[in-house]
Amino acid sequence: MDELREVPLTTIDGDQTSLAEYADRAVLIVNVASKCGLTPQYAKLEELQRRYADRGLTVLGFPCNQFLGQEPGSADDIKTFCSTSYGVTFPLMEKVRVNGRRKHPLYALLRETPDAEGKRGRISWNFEKFLLAPDGSVSRFRPTVEPDDPTVIAAIEAALPA
Repeated sequence: MDELREVPLTTIDGDQTSLAEYADRAVLIVNVASKCGLTPQYAKLEELQRRYADRGLTVLGFPCNQFLGQEPGSADDIKTFCSTSYGVTFPLMEKVRVNGRRKHPLYALLRETPDAEGKRGRISWNFEKFLLAPDGSVSRFRPTVEPDDPTVIAAIEAALPA
């Protein structure tokens, strides 16, 4: 899915970027929220970032307020929460919509990726994960699949640059 790399993105600080910046890395894309029952996954996402960054993984967080308003804060609120509550060092993007008519173009493409059961389509909740490998292949993990689940770890290990 090379077209994923061309979609314009905006960081949480307002800078323009795209996944092309990470073309030689494996990228774990996650829609995140700070007031969700799954919010503790931030700690495991940060663990992945620290464990695999030197081997070619980048975790990218995309705050989303579409699920019961669980990410209501401003960009500054989100950055402060992530750094003080979970020590997040991985990049955060601007708040996005992942479903509906105004969904972000990145998520319009990602939603076409099937999960382990072959289901594609709507993002079901916060903390849905997509692993983009340097070769352009994408794997999808539903929200309840923890970041340190053996299937996620195996996919990351396989996707890391040689």
